[in-house]
Amino acid sequence: MKNYSVLLAELLEELLAELTKKNFQRVATPFFCTLFACVFSLTATQTLAQNYPDRTIKLVVPFATGGPTDIMARVISQKLNSAWGQAVIVENKPGGSGNIGVSQVAKSNPDGYNLLVTTTSIAVNVSLFNNPGYDLDKSLIPVINIAWSPNVIVATKGLDVNNLKEAIEKAKSGKLNYASPGLGTTPHLTAEYLFKVLAKVNVTPVPYSGAGPAINAAVSGETEFASTSVPPALQLIKSGRVKGLAITSAKRLSTLPDTPTVAESGFPGFEDYTWVGIFAPAGTPPAVVNRINTSVETILADPEFRERLTTLGFDAVGGSSASFAAYVKTEIAKWAQVIKDTGSVKQ
Repeated sequence: MKNYSVLLAELLEELLAELTKKNFQRVATPFFCTLFACVFSLTATQTLAQNYPDRTIKLVVPFATGGPTDIMARVISQKLNSAWGQAVIVENKPGGSGNIGVSQVAKSNPDGYNLLVTTTSIAVNVSLFNNPGYDLDKSLIPVINIAWSPNVIVATKGLDVNNLKEAIEKAKSGKLNYASPGLGTTPHLTAEYLFKVLAKVNVTPVPYSGAGPAINAAVSGETEFASTSVPPALQLIKSGRVKGLAITSAKRLSTLPDTPTVAESGFPGFEDYTWVGIFAPAGTPPAVVNRINTSVETILADPEFRERLTTLGFDAVGGSSASFAAYVKTEIAKWAQVIKDTGSVKQ
């Protein structure tokens, strides 16, 4: 974007050229109106970016508390609070497989004070739902990919299986179900692809309003299995309250060394992750988007913070807004194919 003073000079030069043609009254009025509007708009945008943030910022999480998106939003909000000197609050808005919270932010004022912290489901839902309530290309700006985490298949403690192979054999002989954070979440589609397409067994999905409630269903025995990202399941696996059957990363996690990968369990090459990123409403000034991006990048560059993410089951990602936008497009195409392969019905 040109500096507004340069643009002002160019407009004045053009105006003077027109005035020499002796069309002063006809030309001057629209030119001065245009000039005033441009200068006012550019000045307001520049002032907004320079002063941002000057009041409370809301991070909307479209899932229940306790899941990876909620965990990440609360961790990053604490750091942004310190960096900006302004309150950064988290508001959980679960429902509609994340669509309700996403739609709320998409329709909010594009000034940088209502931001969305969401997960891979936003790239899934555009293919899974006929009308998710927003147009991802037109309604939201990808700001930064904060981190990602592999997914994990767990079993309730009382079930007589100890690994993925035994779980698949068990599924062949009886009607079993698994909890997921919701329709269209990557743990849901990961489990569908793994069970239905690769293992060719039927395990019934039971959608919940987030990863926290989903993992709790396996803890209580309400479902035999659960498929979630690692963060909400990590301590429960380590404490023995659920059994970690298989993880979807390329290699075992240092935090879960005894949980084998899906690839180790008979499905070579299988790899899948749930990412968590920040989005802003379309129309948010680029300078504000850049301010948010660079602030989060600075936080992610801190070795102590990266180590904290590791202990929670995340790996830091980061990068520019443009690189995140490009990545989201590849994710949309990837999950559209998975939806097709698993026969998932459009909602």
